[in-house]
Amino acid sequence: MRVRTSWRGWGRVSGSAELLLVAGVTAGATLGAASVSAQDGDAASVVEAREIAFAQTMADRDFDAFLSFLSPEAVFFAGDRPLRGPDEIGRAWAQFFEGPEAPFSWSPDVVAVLESGDLALSSGSVLTASGELAGRFNTVWRRDDDGRWRVVFDKGS
Repeated sequence: MRVRTSWRGWGRVSGSAELLLVAGVTAGATLGAASVSAQDGDAASVVEAREIAFAQTMADRDFDAFLSFLSPEAVFFAGDRPLRGPDEIGRAWAQFFEGPEAPFSWSPDVVAVLESGDLALSSGSVLTASGELAGRFNTVWRRDDDGRWRVVFDKGS
């Protein structure tokens, strides 16, 4: 598994450490990794760029672009039940795209990609409109048959 942490660069983990790492990231833990230089085209770099572009849809107030990042099978965890699919997620999230200013923003500080290169997790801070820490997000990305990374699970805390 390749791991990217924005403050330390790249590292490699394997075996039981991989399981603990994924569990820790999912729980919103802060990770460190030994520095290794990234290669162009690396899956983690692509996922990080996709997450940044996904977050930019909120800043740009572009609801249709936001929906375009979602897999048809996407599940967002919000409230007491999961939201399933872009239509249901869109109905719940449309309110966040109303008005000229974004109510919150997010940015990845950890990206981990499975060795298969088809599933990834990104995690990072969620900030209020005034820049205060509101929580963390955890997004699971899947590389679809067309090669494009799309959100399949999302949960904030």
